[in-house]
Amino acid sequence: MGLSGLHAFLRLHRRIALDTNVFIYHLEDNRRYSHLTNAVFSWLEQPGASGVTSTLTMTELLVQPLRNQDETRANLFHDLLSTYPHLAWIAPDLPIARLAARYRALHGLKTIDALHAATAVRNSATGLITNDAALTRVDQLEVLVLDTLL
Repeated sequence: MGLSGLHAFLRLHRRIALDTNVFIYHLEDNRRYSHLTNAVFSWLEQPGASGVTSTLTMTELLVQPLRNQDETRANLFHDLLSTYPHLAWIAPDLPIARLAARYRALHGLKTIDALHAATAVRNSATGLITNDAALTRVDQLEVLVLDTLL
């Protein structure tokens, strides 16, 4: 399936949501996934593309550099990603929290995963790219698990 499957997924959706692991693979230039994440972030730069992620993604991304006392890297991640074209950063609000609670209750998701899914749905994303198969339980989104493309 590979890149052609990813491109087909991206063509189907005007707005996609991105889980934290997509950012991690991209920022770390993960050899297994970089060809896929490069395509996702290139797509986001195109006119008409639209992506969404939770501000909790930034929290997750900055932990490792800050744990390593690498303020330069933390600042680089923040500055690069917070200004990425066509990518909206959405803070959790009460409607997102309520929907996330529903997803936790119905699908047994971890809180962070439920919040990512709820952020996507509440912000009109129709597709979610992740590497967490548990998110496929959310039927309001078409979920693409990166490992299925390998």
